[in-house]
Amino acid sequence: MSVYAPEMLHELQAADRRVFEYWARAACYLPMSDYRYYLPRMRAVTKSQHNWFYTPEARAVTDHVLERIRDEGPLRSADFKHTRKKRGSWWDWKPAKRALEMLFDMGKLMVTERRSFQRVYDLTERVLPPETNTTLPTSHEIGRFVVRRVLSTKGFAASGELCWERHRPASVDDALRELVDSGDVVAAHIPGREGPVFALCDAIDAATKRSRRKDRLHILSPFDNAVIDRRRLSALFDFDCKLECYFPASKRTYGYFCLPILWGQQFVGRIDAKAYRSKKTLVIKHLMFEAAFSDFDAVAAPLADKLVAFAGFNGCERILVEKCTPTKARPLLRKEIRGSM
Repeated sequence: MSVYAPEMLHELQAADRRVFEYWARAACYLPMSDYRYYLPRMRAVTKSQHNWFYTPEARAVTDHVLERIRDEGPLRSADFKHTRKKRGSWWDWKPAKRALEMLFDMGKLMVTERRSFQRVYDLTERVLPPETNTTLPTSHEIGRFVVRRVLSTKGFAASGELCWERHRPASVDDALRELVDSGDVVAAHIPGREGPVFALCDAIDAATKRSRRKDRLHILSPFDNAVIDRRRLSALFDFDCKLECYFPASKRTYGYFCLPILWGQQFVGRIDAKAYRSKKTLVIKHLMFEAAFSDFDAVAAPLADKLVAFAGFNGCERILVEKCTPTKARPLLRKEIRGSM
C-alpha cells in the first residue's frame, strides 16, 4: 500500500487532472468526476447580484484579469499589483484578488496548481479535461448525489443532516427513499438518540469487519470528517474540538492547530504539535488527555507508533515531548517513542 506524500496532491491536480479545487463544506479538493454537481452553484453565483462585481470598477478589473490570463497564461494573485497604499484586515483583498476569487466562484477560472501554497489560476477551458461531464445534473441526480456523498463522508446521518453546503435540496427525501428501497442504504437506531439514522450498506459491512479487530489509534486533522461538525462530535462523543489557529494566542485553550486522538471508539485527547522541518524535529508542545481517561499503559505504544509515523510524514527524524497532561503519562510515552524510532 502506498503511503501518501504531499507531492501526490500536486500530481493529481496539476498533472493528472483528477481533482479540482472548489467550495464544498469549505475550500476543498474534489474528484474531477464530481465536477458537474458543482455547476448549479457556479451558475447561481453568476446570476447573483453581487454588489461589488457589478460595479464599473469591478467590470474593468475582471476584464483586465481575464485578458492577462488569456494572453499570459496561468497567474497568481501576487502577479497583480496592489495600488492601494494601506491594507486593512486580511480579508481586505486587493481588487484583482477579489476578481480572481469571484471568477473562480463563477467557474470561469480554475486553479491549475499551487505554488508555495498560492493558487495559480487559469481559464477553465484550459484546465478542465475534455472528457469531463459538464451536463447540468437533474434535481433527481442531485438528490442521490447528496445522500451518497454525505453518508460516505459522515458514515451515517439523520435525514435532516443530509445537507450540502448548508443547503438541503428538495429531492433528497425522494432519493433517500429510493436508496433505502433498493437496499443501498439502511436505516438504523443509535441508543439515546431519537429517530433513525441512515448509512450506506457497504459502510455497515466494512465497519462490521473492522469491529473484529483490536482497538486502533488515529491522530486526526481538525478538518477530518469525523470531527469537522463540532456539534455532532459533541453529541456523539462528548468531545470538544475547536480550530483555534484563527484566535489570538491568549484566547486559545488547546493550541494553534490541535489534533484529536481517536482510540478505538473514544476520543481520548489532543496534541498541540509543531514540525520544525529545518531541524527535522517534531515538537509535541502539549499532549492533553481527557480528564476521564487513565489507561495510559494501553495507549502509549500505539500512540508512539503513530507519532513516529507522523514525524516521518512531516520530514522529521526526532520527537520532543515538551509537556503532557497529566504529567505521569509523559515518561511512559517518551520511553515508547524511543523504542519505536
